[in-house]
Amino acid sequence: MTAVMTHDLPAFPFDWDGTRLPAEVEALRAEPVRRVRTIAGAEAWLVSSYELCRQVLEDPRFSLKDTSAPGVPRQYALTIPPHVVNNMGNITGAGLRKAVMKAINPKAPGLEEWLRARAGALVDALVAEGAPGELRGAYADPYSAGLHCRMLGIPEGDGPRLLRSLDVAFMNAPHEIEAARLHWDRDIAYMTERLDDPATGGLMAELAALREDPEYAHLTDEMLATVGVTLFGAGVISTAGFLTMALVSVLTRPDVREALTAGGAGRVAGAMDELLRVNLSIGDGLPRLALEDVRLGEVEVRAGELVLVLVEAANHDPGHFPDPLVFRPDRENAADHLSFGGGRHYCPATALGKRHAEIALETLLDRLPELRLAVPVEQLVWRTNFMKRLPERLPVAW
Repeated sequence: MTAVMTHDLPAFPFDWDGTRLPAEVEALRAEPVRRVRTIAGAEAWLVSSYELCRQVLEDPRFSLKDTSAPGVPRQYALTIPPHVVNNMGNITGAGLRKAVMKAINPKAPGLEEWLRARAGALVDALVAEGAPGELRGAYADPYSAGLHCRMLGIPEGDGPRLLRSLDVAFMNAPHEIEAARLHWDRDIAYMTERLDDPATGGLMAELAALREDPEYAHLTDEMLATVGVTLFGAGVISTAGFLTMALVSVLTRPDVREALTAGGAGRVAGAMDELLRVNLSIGDGLPRLALEDVRLGEVEVRAGELVLVLVEAANHDPGHFPDPLVFRPDRENAADHLSFGGGRHYCPATALGKRHAEIALETLLDRLPELRLAVPVEQLVWRTNFMKRLPERLPVAW
């Protein structure tokens, strides 16, 4: 990529307010693989058509792990240690995948009852407090954080201290942020303490017990703590982000609100894939590094170049989803959406994420007559859009 100077390329991510696709997305239909300039100042190929996005996600010649290698072009500065980027790959390589998959099973005993009770209690609190409510801070965040605390077997009351790290850990920043390392070290120390706490249950207790098994002698406490920190962070930020943006759709789109409030039991479950398709909670690209030269549409991507998969554009590709701006719960191919990624890095918590959001939405929608859903949508979206641009520098204590 040498014909055009980096500073002359369009900046990515585009302006993203969370309620509609950026205007630039429509222009990409004529050029589904195009060069852009990232926040970190690097050149990248932005891929936007459904067919080509799926190709990148499923082709092993496009690597997620290698996007953290030294000296490669970056979408934004790393805010987590480089080795954590390929988190599920690390978990599988350490022999911990079975324990993790057990922990994120949506059919775990008592989980559904807990989800319904927790969602109900949070809505009760919103109603009791009165308008204006904070749907992210008082509903989506504590609901998602509580779920992950329960899954990990740590006190739900510790969820807020772990939540404080996420805005930093998932920032789009042009430079490294000192606060990110401080947050990471603090959370690793916390999760390491939980390994030795007899009150710890769930996944962290199972991981702690493995330390007595000679087959797992290669595992360190830091490696086990990393599993806890990363599952909490990635899980909460994705589930809370999707849930909040689903609420934004209810607030701003009469067609979504009508579809989800009409009918009886199962109405939300039947619309879940379509909700995921129209969801705009990612806002940036899923990064992959080309390991060798690969033909992508009409473009020759060279080894070592950065490729960004624009999920929201793929999910609104009229070539795959006719009338993509129309919300159709009965859309035959709605489950084809790429909101959980694809290929080797398809999100393993898909079933849990869907069930978590379904119960939360049902609970809130059932109480609509008592709720005045007149929150300032702009503020809600701003807090949800964690993939936001940042100033050039941030103070350590941000």
